[in-house]
Amino acid sequence: MNPALKWLIPPIFVLTLVAALAGLWPAAGTPYPLTTFRGERVTINARGLYFWDTVSSAAQMQANDLVMLVLGLPLLAISFWLAQHGSLRGQLLLAGTLGFILYTYITMCFGAAYNRLFLVYVALFSLSLFAFVLTMMSFDLPSLPARFSDKLPRGWIAGLLFFTAAFLTLAWLGRIVATFAPGAVPALENTTSMFIQALDLGVIVPACVLAGILLLRGQPWGYLLASVGVMKFITMGVAVSLMGLNMARVGAPISIVELGIFPIITLLNLIMAIALLRNVQA
Repeated sequence: MNPALKWLIPPIFVLTLVAALAGLWPAAGTPYPLTTFRGERVTINARGLYFWDTVSSAAQMQANDLVMLVLGLPLLAISFWLAQHGSLRGQLLLAGTLGFILYTYITMCFGAAYNRLFLVYVALFSLSLFAFVLTMMSFDLPSLPARFSDKLPRGWIAGLLFFTAAFLTLAWLGRIVATFAPGAVPALENTTSMFIQALDLGVIVPACVLAGILLLRGQPWGYLLASVGVMKFITMGVAVSLMGLNMARVGAPISIVELGIFPIITLLNLIMAIALLRNVQA
């Protein structure tokens, strides 16, 4: 493991704890309706850290805060400890967890309405980016395929990555294409653009496809990208699933298809993660 991670992971842990607790901290307020400059009717949360976000956006961010608190941070601590002791499983889990944290605070930097924790989000974006890169660079790529058992279900893992890429592509393009209709009002939820869709279509989807192809070919990068992707999608899938439930709880509109598919993807990734960890040398 790269020695620099010993200096990067602790502040990531502390700042993530601060950000998650601040987002979940209870506050009084009365949400109010607003029509954006594009003509979209939204409801502003008007309470707590996410005061200027919509009720829908706040429900999603608070769900993510909860998952970060009860799942993300424990995984970060455990995987960091294991990686320090030379565990390949720990390294893979650490990379996946850092990928989740990086993804989260990229979206908070560019998607959340400006609040007092903006510099915390920027710090977490930067710290987790470099920690993720250093973790990925710490793997001995040429020897990586030999560390996995022949029983590893490469075809199933690749198939799940392809399925995830296809689902995200269809789901997000469906939202984008709907805005092409004459007079259509984009569902931007008080943001400037579809930042989640940009990140997923520009990074996550190509990474899933590339990982699946390289894994089927038995390439070292395939094993690494697929492993990290599966680990990352567990935490991300739990977060997105809880986001949908929390949105439904507050009465925000939610796609029934997305509400049903994301938990399935999460469960399948959990199954593949267990299979992956059982078929890798510690």
